[in-house]
Amino acid sequence: MKSVSKSELKTWMDNSTPFVLIDVREGWEHDAYNIGGEHIPLGDVMTRRNEIPVDQPVVIYCEKGIRSAIIIQRLEAIGFNNLYNLNGGMSGWKNNQD
Repeated sequence: MKSVSKSELKTWMDNSTPFVLIDVREGWEHDAYNIGGEHIPLGDVMTRRNEIPVDQPVVIYCEKGIRSAIIIQRLEAIGFNNLYNLNGGMSGWKNNQD
């Protein structure tokens, strides 16, 4: 599984690197704090997988990186190969963890 660190993701953002950002946390988590992108709760990802592009990098994030890793594994099992897990998730993002 590919991953991206907080500093790498910030560089992508600063340089306007093309990528898609997807938050797989619950709605209340997303509403409380997010770094943008699409919000597709974990339980909806497989039924909404056609909304996830296959032609550019996709960074998937959750609170700690566990839920995003699980859904990346499921998506990779059906052929996705452009997915990145945000190391440390939102906890790492907020706590200056890289």
